[in-house]
Parts: sequence; structure tokens; C-alpha cells
Amino acid sequence: MFLENLQLYQFKNHTESKFIFTEPVNCFVGNNGAGKTNILDAIHYLSQTKSYFNHIDSQNIQFESDYFMLKGTFNKNGNTSEVQCNLKEGGGKNIQKNKKKYKRFSEHIGQFPIIIISPTDTNLILEGSEVRRKYLDSSIAQYKQSYLQVLIQYKKALKQRNALLKQFNDQGYFDEITIEIYNKQLIEHGTIIHKERISFLKELEPVFNKFYSEISGGDENVGLEYRSQLNTNTFSNLLNESNIKDRASNYTQVGTHKDDIIFTMNNYPIKKIGSQGQQKSFLISLKLAQFDFIKKQIGFKPILLLDDIFDKLDDNRILKLISFVNKGVFGQVFITDTHAERSADILTKAGISFSIYNI
Repeated sequence: MFLENLQLYQFKNHTESKFIFTEPVNCFVGNNGAGKTNILDAIHYLSQTKSYFNHIDSQNIQFESDYFMLKGTFNKNGNTSEVQCNLKEGGGKNIQKNKKKYKRFSEHIGQFPIIIISPTDTNLILEGSEVRRKYLDSSIAQYKQSYLQVLIQYKKALKQRNALLKQFNDQGYFDEITIEIYNKQLIEHGTIIHKERISFLKELEPVFNKFYSEISGGDENVGLEYRSQLNTNTFSNLLNESNIKDRASNYTQVGTHKDDIIFTMNNYPIKKIGSQGQQKSFLISLKLAQFDFIKKQIGFKPILLLDDIFDKLDDNRILKLISFVNKGVFGQVFITDTHAERSADILTKAGISFSIYNI
């Protein structure tokens, strides 16, 4: 898959920016604050219908403007598609493919998959379980459209069940028949989610281990441990056992919305024992494994976005990463950097064809 061109209007600090891409590797260079990362985020918007860095859509509109518009042309196996995203302050967002609006944004997810590696990925290690569940779900949704629909239905049932628990508590009665309706929906959709997450991680882990070994050069034993209440019990039993707690808290205490991945090194959480270098190698390997897995599932290479990667990695890790690019592991790659000379030097020495865009 190849992004042929990109246009940004009133998007963050870009009043009007247009790019034409002809090379497999494209570098956006400029000072901090120039808007390099915002270009990567625009590509992410056109793929995932939302920002990678700020999920409040209205905050991505340029200051003193009331809208933004993004447009790009993707070439997938010789077939081109123009994707456009418009957002108007107070008027909502719409996504179009070849000038046809989607009824649901979820229909667009997975059509033009991308993987991004960014300094903010440290949140996967440092933040709570919700961030890691989003990583799981966004990965699976990029190659399995049906999974996203199941996830949407699960979240809808969960929200309605929680609202009922609060309503029953406020009104002083409990309607078991109505609650059971949502229990069945949670069981149906949650069981599928659990199964898909396990399958994804089972196939991802050996690829992840391979990348980690090559990038780090170390002999640490790293792993991805999936923790779920459903690992040792059925969803139905869990709901029955949690009934009293749910009623007391007005919240569903069990289910796949409580799942987590524990990132381990030598059987301990990497959050606690991993050095910064080890954590960086871990996260890059995780994203590269995600790329490789999705590529095999969909039959073509997603786009890879590398944000500020040369500033945040040591020379050894940079060379390892670029060697993968040179071997043709990836397809089209977009890189941001503060130093044009550094980017050009690294890519030239690797024998990679590239373009530099000064921002």
C-alpha cells in the first residue's frame, strides 16, 4: 500500500500543506514545533478516523479556525482511493472514500492499515490497562472488521447494564429479568473478544521475541502475559458471582473490559525492572511484530510511521531498525526528524531511496 499524496487544511498548525510522495521512505524534517508530527497524525486520521495523539477532535482544529480538512490518495494493489476527513466545530466529523460518506466510521477501519512508533508509546508500559486493551483492540480491528463490530456491541451492552444498575439502586429495586438481557449480550460478545485477543497474542509473541532479540542484542527473556478473568472461569459464572458487588457499586466488575497485558522481562514486569533502553527495544519490537502480523493477515504491507525515532534511539537500535527497512520488511515509511543531514546520512548509508521534506 502506498500513500500518493496528502493535503492538510486548518489542521493543528498547518494552514495549508500539500505533499506528493514518490519514494518508499519520506522524511519530514524541521525544528521542534514545526508540525512534523502533525503530518503523521493526519495520515493516522485518514487511516483510523481519529488522532493518535489527541482524541478530542475539536482540539485538532487550527487556532481561530472553525474546521479542518484532510485528504489523501492511497494506492492499494494498483487501485487508488481518495480518503477525506472533514471536521467542523459544532458540526461533527465525516469521513469519505471516493466522495462517498460512511454511515459508520467503523466501516473504514482496516481498509488502509498503519502502524505508528512514537515516543508516547511509553504509555503502553507506564499507564493503566485501558491503554494496553486499546493496543490489542486496534491491532485486531485492522485485519478483522467483524471484531470491531463485536467490540462496539460489547461496549454498548456494558454501558446499558451499568446505567441499569445505577437506576435500580436509585429506585430501590432490582429487575433480574432485564439485567439478564444484557448479561447474555456481554457473554456473547465478551467470549468472542477474549478468544480473539488470546489468538492474536499467541501468534504475535514469537514474532515479537524475534524482533526483540535482533534489536536489543541481549539475552533477556521477554514476554506478553494476557490476564483475564475469563482465563479461568466462564463469563456466565463470573457475572453470577459478581452480582452483589455489581449492585453495590453500580458497575459491572467482571468482563473483558478488565483485561490486561503484562509486559515481562525474565518473568518480572518490565515496568519495574527494565532500563530505558530495554523498554524502548521492547516497545519497538512490539510495534514491529504488530506490523508483521497484520501484514500476513491482510496480504499487503501497512504504512509505517516513525515519529522522532532518530532522536530517541541510540545508534545501534537505529541501525537495526533501518536494516529492516533496507531488507524490504516494510513498505512505505514516513519519518520525522529535527536534523535533515542526519536523516539523509543514515538512509544514504543504508542504500535506501528516500525524499526529504523541510517543514
